[in-house]
Amino acid sequence: MKITKAVIPAAGLGTRVLPATKSMPKEMLPIVDKPAIQYIVEEAVQSGITDILIIANRGKGLIEDHFDRAPELEQKLTGSADKQAILEEVISISRLANIYFVRQKETKGLGHAVSCARSFVGQEPFAVLYGDDVIIGDDPACGQLIRAYEEFGKGVLGVKQVSPEAITKYSSLKVDPIRGPYFHCTDMIEKPSPDQILSLYSVLGRCVLTPEIFDILDRTPPGAAGEIQLTDAMRSLARSSGMIAVDFSGTRYDMGNKLGILQATVEVALQHPQVGDDFRRYLKQLAQNL
Repeated sequence: MKITKAVIPAAGLGTRVLPATKSMPKEMLPIVDKPAIQYIVEEAVQSGITDILIIANRGKGLIEDHFDRAPELEQKLTGSADKQAILEEVISISRLANIYFVRQKETKGLGHAVSCARSFVGQEPFAVLYGDDVIIGDDPACGQLIRAYEEFGKGVLGVKQVSPEAITKYSSLKVDPIRGPYFHCTDMIEKPSPDQILSLYSVLGRCVLTPEIFDILDRTPPGAAGEIQLTDAMRSLARSSGMIAVDFSGTRYDMGNKLGILQATVEVALQHPQVGDDFRRYLKQLAQNL
């Protein structure tokens, strides 16, 4: 079955980047001139997704506004002959996909957030793109996972290797190589202690799941941090029927982390057609004066 639906959990509180996120959702923090969540939505659309459900919570109305039309702004831009390109870009944001919103009424973890998508998903396989993770590359990461699902017919995990120091903050997977970037995954653990590490491969921001995950989530007790962890539910799936792990290409930026935000801003700015050259000269001059 062709995958056309995606879920973006965006209900986190952004505590790691306070006070910036006190009144602004971390998903709306800009990377040069676009908010982080627009990069995620664009990746989904480039991967063939047509319908997107964003899981939000109280205080995230700015996300809805961003993907809506803005008549007053559009009218203002219409009156300026030199603003035609930006007018078309602003309007195009509202036409990226069919975007829906639902509130996670209690912040009970990523697994609970995904369970809020049950009625939206129905009986179809679907992609999950974490709202914290922007992945930029020539080949959309979500599309890489979708192709793996089409080939193997199993749930798919987007993975990368992380450092031994970082693995305890993420998840650790038991994997066996298939070919190239593809692996069998038969077990995983969220935030492992050093003696629980299965490998240095971790799920980073993307997965493709089948509808059976919802029944598993219903049976999943709170795990790490007292929250319902999506990793715990996927662990059941990996142990029972196995999953496919894809070491995706592309650069992943953690937008829930101050350093990740700075890295995304600098690296995207260097490639930006309008400011890239000037920004590169600025950085070289700055480095000389340090």
